[in-house]
Amino acid sequence: MADKPDTVDAYIEALAPALRAVAREVRETVRAAAPQALEAISYGIPAIRMEGRTVMYFAVWKKHVGLYPIWPGDADYEAAVGPYRVKGRTVNLPLKAALPHDLIAQIVRAQIMTGLRA
Repeated sequence: MADKPDTVDAYIEALAPALRAVAREVRETVRAAAPQALEAISYGIPAIRMEGRTVMYFAVWKKHVGLYPIWPGDADYEAAVGPYRVKGRTVNLPLKAALPHDLIAQIVRAQIMTGLRA
């Protein structure tokens, strides 16, 4: 992406054609998990905002979907999220497998709970 997009729609359209459907899927999963959340672009990628706070970012890359920053949770949450953690608070979901929509939704809900308590 040469220019930073200013909307999530622009972000998706700037992706390679093969990745646009992935971005749309992630966006819809996030929207379903947090219909009250607002979308924004921050740092050139989609951000999810609630009550004036950014609670999560996502980005679609060639080989994975990145979710940032994903805060630690209880043992059950970490058992589900842990296999996808890289670099501490980053979660990478590989595109070589089907996207785990239920896990994405679980992460979104946890991020909202954590982000609004902070």
